[in-house]
Amino acid sequence: QVQLVESGGGLVQAGGSLRLSCAASGRTYSEYHMGWFRQPPGKEREFVAAISGSGARTYYADSIEGHFIISRDNAKNMVSLQMNSLQPADTAVYYCTASEHRLPTSDYFVDYWGQGTQVTVSS
Repeated sequence: QVQLVESGGGLVQAGGSLRLSCAASGRTYSEYHMGWFRQPPGKEREFVAAISGSGARTYYADSIEGHFIISRDNAKNMVSLQMNSLQPADTAVYYCTASEHRLPTSDYFVDYWGQGTQVTVSS
């Protein structure tokens, strides 16, 4: 069992930056691939970014590549999402995820979800 707790969400103006963090507890953290999903208001949840257990591989949704960066610190059991050049379209609840077998690039591959953190970007 893995528990995930996100932090770092909030309100930011367009063009600004936020850094989301996710603290993981439970089983050996480095064995899990980690990722972020988001759910904009009134829309379906969508994949944002993922990182392998070792941190050697990263994968991004086409819509955000270049202005979001995912990273992890296995010594601290943390995964982060640095979000730059934020736009109102990035407004969503952001969820931290963990996957035992495959990079969590789809809901189908996710084994654990955090409770979510709200990010609101004002124009």
